[in-house]
Amino acid sequence: MTFNELTKRIFMTEILKGMALTLKTMFTKPVTRQYPEEKREALPGFRGLHALVRKSDSSLRCVGCGLCAAICPSRCISIYTSEGVDHTKVVDRYEVEVLKCLFCGFCVEACPFGAVVLTEHFEYSDYSREALFMTKEKLLNNWDKFMAGKKGEQYFEKYWRPLAEDFGTPENQPVLKNRRAD
Repeated sequence: MTFNELTKRIFMTEILKGMALTLKTMFTKPVTRQYPEEKREALPGFRGLHALVRKSDSSLRCVGCGLCAAICPSRCISIYTSEGVDHTKVVDRYEVEVLKCLFCGFCVEACPFGAVVLTEHFEYSDYSREALFMTKEKLLNNWDKFMAGKKGEQYFEKYWRPLAEDFGTPENQPVLKNRRAD
């Protein structure tokens, strides 16, 4: 045992530091929020309840490629498709088991069409498992409830990159001109 360790044991410096911290914060006002009355907005980019995106003509944006289901680490997404009239895929059922979901956002990133989003809605507790089993209709209703209109447009503007305006030559960057070999 070293001299420092012996002095710490004799004078109980750790206990005194802890008591000083307790006394310092004992008379400050607590920061507890009374949840149902005081609600806080979700932070931008929060990953909450799932939704399927509607196009402007109110049809489903999902084409049934299955990339979201393939990349999902918890295997909570199931997609059932059939062949349409003009030999295209038609999404018959799109299901998400919210209780199995990790909310990692891989499904959102994997979708090349931007058809799956995680909304900022976080108040969806329930007493039954069936209420947290999302079908295609429930997912489309989630889009209508939480992301339709301006909010959906802002979501895709902020979080879907790169866009065409992201490419170009920055100012003050030297550019080589085409030279002909003489």
